[in-house]
Amino acid sequence: MAQRDDLVIRVAGEAGEGVLSTGQLITLAAARAGYGVLTDSVPPSEIKGGHSLFQIRLSSHRLHSRGDVVDILLAFNQEGFDKNIKELREGGLLLYDSGELTPPENPGRYQQHALPLTDIAKKEIQFELGKNVVAVGAVAALFGLDPEHVKQLLHQRFARKGQEILDKNLKALEAGIGYVERNIPERGALQVRPAAPDGQARIVVSGNQAIAMGSFAAGVRIYAGYPITPATDIMEFLATELPKVGGAVVQAEDEMSAIGMVIGASYAGRRAMTASSGPGISLMVELLGLAAMAEIPLVVVDAQRAGPSTGMPTRQEQGDLFLATTGGHGEIQRIVLAPTSVSDCFTQAINAFNLAEQFQMPVILLSDTILGVRNESIPRPDASKLELTDRERYAGNGHEGPGIESGYRRYQLTESGISPMAIPGTEGGQYVATGLEHNEVGRPRTDPNNHIEMTKKRFHKLELARQAAPPPHLHGDQDAEIGILCWGSTWGVVIEAVDQARQRGLKVAALAPRMLWPLPDQQLEPFLASKRVVLVPETNYSGQFAQLVRARYLRDVRPVTDFSGGAFTVARILKEIEGVYQHVS
Repeated sequence: MAQRDDLVIRVAGEAGEGVLSTGQLITLAAARAGYGVLTDSVPPSEIKGGHSLFQIRLSSHRLHSRGDVVDILLAFNQEGFDKNIKELREGGLLLYDSGELTPPENPGRYQQHALPLTDIAKKEIQFELGKNVVAVGAVAALFGLDPEHVKQLLHQRFARKGQEILDKNLKALEAGIGYVERNIPERGALQVRPAAPDGQARIVVSGNQAIAMGSFAAGVRIYAGYPITPATDIMEFLATELPKVGGAVVQAEDEMSAIGMVIGASYAGRRAMTASSGPGISLMVELLGLAAMAEIPLVVVDAQRAGPSTGMPTRQEQGDLFLATTGGHGEIQRIVLAPTSVSDCFTQAINAFNLAEQFQMPVILLSDTILGVRNESIPRPDASKLELTDRERYAGNGHEGPGIESGYRRYQLTESGISPMAIPGTEGGQYVATGLEHNEVGRPRTDPNNHIEMTKKRFHKLELARQAAPPPHLHGDQDAEIGILCWGSTWGVVIEAVDQARQRGLKVAALAPRMLWPLPDQQLEPFLASKRVVLVPETNYSGQFAQLVRARYLRDVRPVTDFSGGAFTVARILKEIEGVYQHVS
C-alpha cells in the first residue's frame, strides 16, 4: 500500500471543548514518532467560547508552511463544519461528531464519516471528558501513527492524577482507534510514512517559546511586560524559567512602565527585554527614543497582529514594519530583526541581544502571529555553540569623579561611535543617562555643534550595525532573472512555491534578510541588481517592505499583498511567479 508524503489535518470546534488539546496531543505524538510537524492555530478573540481551529501538517521531511488545503477535517460542532468545509480538498475526508451535528447532504466532493465522539465518551467509556482523547485515537489511526507514542504522552499527563484517570484516558484512546479501524476502510490512502531516524534530538516548540528560549540562552535576566495576544506566551515561559537562575519577571501596569523597567535594568547592567504586539509597541515608542538617546541596550519583541487599534487580535498581519523601523518623534536609532521560522526565532533572539549590547541601542525583534503560535519539531539547539557579545564596559580608575569634564566620558566621541558604558557602582563611573541632548559626559547641551556631533555618533553606530547584519536566507536558483524578496513568516511559503516552480521548469531566486533596519545594502543591492523582476510578498495592504526597498535603492519592485488576516498560500505565490514568466517571456 502506497503511503503519502504529506497530510494536513484540521480540528475545528468551539474553544473549550478540546480543539487545542486534541491538536497538541497529535502534534507531540507525531513528532516523537519521527514525523516532521508544523502547526497553525486560530483561537477566538472572545475570552470564553467562540470558534477555534488547530491545524497539523505532518510529513517525512521538514515542512515550511501550514499547507494550502485540508486533507482531513474533524468538526466538533456545526460551526466547525460551516467555517471550514470549503477548505477541505476535493476527495478529502470529513469526520464529524454525530452527537453534535448532522452535515448537509454530501455533493460527492469529499468523503465523510460520522465519528460519534460525544456518544463514545459518554456511553461506551462513561468518561465525558475523554472526548478529545477519543478524537486523538481516531486521527492517529487514520494516518498510521503508532499508538504507543500517544500512550506515553497520556502516562506523562495523567499518571499523577491516579490510575483510574489514566485508565479512562487509555480506554478513550483505544475506543477512537477501534472505531476508525472498524468503520473507515479507506484509511489506507491517508497513511503517512515517518522520517527515517537520523539520531538528531528534536523538540516541539512554538515560535514564542523559541524566542523565550533564545533570550534565556542569550543571558536575559529581567523581563517586564504587560499581557497581550499573541506575545504573552513569552512572558509566561520566562516567568517559569528566569527565577531558577536569579532572574525576575515583572507584570507591569502597562507597556510604558514595562519598557521603563527594562531601560532601568539595562542601565544597571542586566540584559533585559519586553514583548508586546502593535498596540503595546505604540505606547513604548517614546521610551524607545529615551533608550536610543541614552544609548542603552535592550530588546523589544513585537509579535504583530492585525490592526489598526485593537483590530483582529488573533489574526495575522505584517503591518508594524513602518512603526518598528521609523516610528517615533525625532530620528530614533534602532535595529530591527525578523525571524523566518520557529528555529530562526531562537537564533534571532540571540542575535538581537548581541546587537543591542554591541551597539548600545534598542533592537526590535519583529515576529508575527503565525510564527508566535506555530508549533514545529526543530533540532534541539546546541548551547555549546552560542557566541555572546557583551557591551563595551568602563573599568573605572579610582580617581575620576562625576561632574569633572576630564573624567569619565560616557558619551565619548570615538571612531566607532561606541563609548564604554559604566555600571552603577563602578568607581569613577558615575553619569546621568538622560533623554535630553547631552555632551560627552552626559550634561544637557543644546548648542548646534554638540547636537550635530552627537547625532552623527549615534547614526554612525547604526551604519556599523548595517554591516553586522546576520546573513540572509537564500533559496532557489540564485542566477535566475526572477527574484522574490520577503521577510518574516512569509519565507516558508516562498520556499515551497520556489520548489514547485522549479518542478515546472521555472527558475526563481529567493532571499529573506533577517535585518530589516537598517537595510543591509551588502545583501540586498547585489540581489536586486541581478534580477529583471522582483516580487515582494507580505501580509499587509500597502506593501511596507516594498516601499522601504524602493525608497532606498530606487528600484521598482512588485508588491504582492494579502491583508485578509490569514497566511499566504503556496498557490498564490506560485501563481504570481507564473504570471511574471508569462509577461517577460
